[in-house]
Amino acid sequence: MSDRPSRLLLSGYYGFGNFGDEAILDVFVSQWRRRRPGDEITVLSQTPEQTAKTYHVSALPRMAWRTVSDAIRDADVVVSGGGGLLQSATSLRSLLYYASVIREAKRARRRTAIFAQGVGPLNYFGREVVKRACAGVDLACVRDETSQGSLQALLPNVAVKLAADPVFLAATDSVDDPNIRDRLAREGLREDLPDLVAVVVRRGPALDQVMERLASLVDRLAVKYGAHIAFVPLQPPHDAEAASAVIRRCKSAPVLLTGGYDLATMTALLARCSAVISMRLHALILAARLDVPFLAVPYDPKIGSLASGLAYPLAPLQRDSLTDDVAESLWSQRATLRAHLRARVPTMQARATLAFDWLEALAQAEGAPTAKR
Repeated sequence: MSDRPSRLLLSGYYGFGNFGDEAILDVFVSQWRRRRPGDEITVLSQTPEQTAKTYHVSALPRMAWRTVSDAIRDADVVVSGGGGLLQSATSLRSLLYYASVIREAKRARRRTAIFAQGVGPLNYFGREVVKRACAGVDLACVRDETSQGSLQALLPNVAVKLAADPVFLAATDSVDDPNIRDRLAREGLREDLPDLVAVVVRRGPALDQVMERLASLVDRLAVKYGAHIAFVPLQPPHDAEAASAVIRRCKSAPVLLTGGYDLATMTALLARCSAVISMRLHALILAARLDVPFLAVPYDPKIGSLASGLAYPLAPLQRDSLTDDVAESLWSQRATLRAHLRARVPTMQARATLAFDWLEALAQAEGAPTAKR
């Protein structure tokens, strides 16, 4: 094993203002700095200047392929992930991009890792792309059992390891940050506001199917249980538009926050909640990290994979869910749900920590190809 400084190149959906991916990057940098403070971290980003300023890393434009290719050859370890990169549901172009980074790293004989990813869904062509581009990676670890099975079937000669999403390791010190408290207070979230419920939605067919149910659920929580409902756009303006569509159907008066918060602010906000209702994966993961009861609104298999991994006892909101029953279950079982999360999350944190252990071992490996200095 070698302790000499290494150069890491990170490939992911960074610099687009997506809360989940930025939260992953935030946790990755903080975890890696703690383990290997002398290493150089370079991130491929849509907005490299902003990424460099926010996370105190080097950053390069992700679509400048000559620059990317040179950066791959200058790296010791190329890291793909986390997040849901190896999937064809978003677009085939997106999959080809991430697969090309992995393929180029292998051609350049760089140590290459698929890190804490969610894999799939993949169509036939997508599966062929992953098979060819990712064969022979030095490390493959994924965030859920479904992804493990999917990737292992495509890469039979690679030991695909089960990890967990890095956001399970998010720091919680921002809960007591006075600047964040002041910012939230200016948006009307006083510290003494009781029974706050955060709602996170995203636009799309899944929201259309449950919109009436969700609006009815918000009204039920507000009227019967006295909850204060705040819609939180994680990716403005799209999430704000989706939230407004639900709010227009509510008879109560939920508020719409500015949103676009970073991980520290979202952590402080969700820590004050009595419950969280979310379509977005990383709001659910962060709620679980904070032992805050949640109700999932599924739009993608990754939501079900999270619930399965946590063995979460509260069924997700569906189009045919009975609003009164869902509201009653969420509100009356809060103590039980908190206790369940408190018992289950440490296992997910241990799995997330293993992903960093495996990557650190790869960075320290002797005899592996290294970049020219």
